[in-house]
Amino acid sequence: MSARSHVNGMNFSEDVQRHSVHTLVFRSLKRTHDMFLSCQGMLPPIDEEAERIKKLIKARDNYGLVFDKVELSKINMKKSQPSQPKFDKDPLKNNLPLAIIDNPEKSNTNIETSMVLSSPSTQNIAAANRLMNHIMPKPKWHPPWKLYRVISGHLGWVRCVTVEPGNEWFATGAGDRVIKVWDLATGKLKISLTGHVSTVRGLEVSPRHPYLFSCGEDKQVKCWDLEYNKVVRHYHGHLSAIYSLSLHPTIDVLLTAGRDSTARVWDMRTKANVHTLTGHTNTVASVICQEYEPQVLTGSHDCTIRLWDLMAGKTRVTLTNHKKSVRSLVLHPKLSMFTSASPDNIKQWTCPDGKFIQNLTGHNAIVNCMAVNSDGVLMSGANNGTMYAWDWRTGYNFQRIQAPVQPGSMDSEAGVFAMAFDHSGTRLITADGDKTVKLYKEDDTATEESHPINWKPDILRRRKY
Repeated sequence: MSARSHVNGMNFSEDVQRHSVHTLVFRSLKRTHDMFLSCQGMLPPIDEEAERIKKLIKARDNYGLVFDKVELSKINMKKSQPSQPKFDKDPLKNNLPLAIIDNPEKSNTNIETSMVLSSPSTQNIAAANRLMNHIMPKPKWHPPWKLYRVISGHLGWVRCVTVEPGNEWFATGAGDRVIKVWDLATGKLKISLTGHVSTVRGLEVSPRHPYLFSCGEDKQVKCWDLEYNKVVRHYHGHLSAIYSLSLHPTIDVLLTAGRDSTARVWDMRTKANVHTLTGHTNTVASVICQEYEPQVLTGSHDCTIRLWDLMAGKTRVTLTNHKKSVRSLVLHPKLSMFTSASPDNIKQWTCPDGKFIQNLTGHNAIVNCMAVNSDGVLMSGANNGTMYAWDWRTGYNFQRIQAPVQPGSMDSEAGVFAMAFDHSGTRLITADGDKTVKLYKEDDTATEESHPINWKPDILRRRKY
């Protein structure tokens, strides 16, 4: 190779290296610019029309039902209004109240005041207020809840709680692998059941048999005979930890769900796996069962809720409204409705088709559990120890509670992992991260005057983009 060609080759390689260095520097500068937006003044102007259309689409998506009701009410109001008399061509006279027009001798009133009172904007505001009172009914008054007993005894985080049908005792399961049965009236320990080799995550007491069912992170489902206080059946099949358990109210069927992304239907007597409900793509955190359609509902960390056909073992409806993982589902004891909890929102739905009703916004935390009683009080508990009390019908948040942490515990152990009302609906039992069980009851001394409803019927409050 000649000296000249060698020199040319070196120059070419230097040009390539220089070009690649320039490219890398440019990409690095562009990344820095995109990350920190150092030149905000050089950004393109915001297209106001596009922003307005985007907000309208978002509003219609979230509050389409409200908009439809408003339009329907406007149409009904127009139909119900009598035909208006023909006004004079004088624009000033047209804005006066009818009483002043009919009685000119009484027209020495302040004309400006009359115009303000009868102006279209004032009338629209009054009509809007009447409409909002119709769309957003006033919430029912509920007495506030207060802590009255703290029960210690578990050596790990308390993860589940259930109340027996006779309302005499309740059971809790915890990270210490022990199931403890407590007297509901006195809070004293009745018995401890050992057998699980990992955290107990679900408990249910059968209303028709002397059986207690439990599940845990050891992939085991156990049936305890409460007459002998020992295990009489095992249900094998789950491939990973089991997080939730539910009993069918009328037939001898047991449902479990967990980290293997499935819910399984078991024949309680034969221990046979009747169905394996597949479809979720992540952990199934909650499964609930009811007598009516849909008989099985599941909530998952894949941000979806599925309503299942129990006979066919297939999905009927998949609800994808949530943007974050669904950790808890709860059925209303009287209405054909259920509620789902997620860090983005608590949402209410109707059965059997999963029609969306409303959002319960404000509990800005990871909501782990919910419970509802027959009076329409919905309680939600979160990872940071906060508990919110809601009016079921209107979604009004009437109380916020911060669960106290046991002395010696860290503040990070204030989480509420499970909760349940007793069968009278007057006592609430919570399973907490500070290894305690807390009991709440309604404040008997509270009245509507001492704890008034701070209710403001403002429809704009719901239009948060």
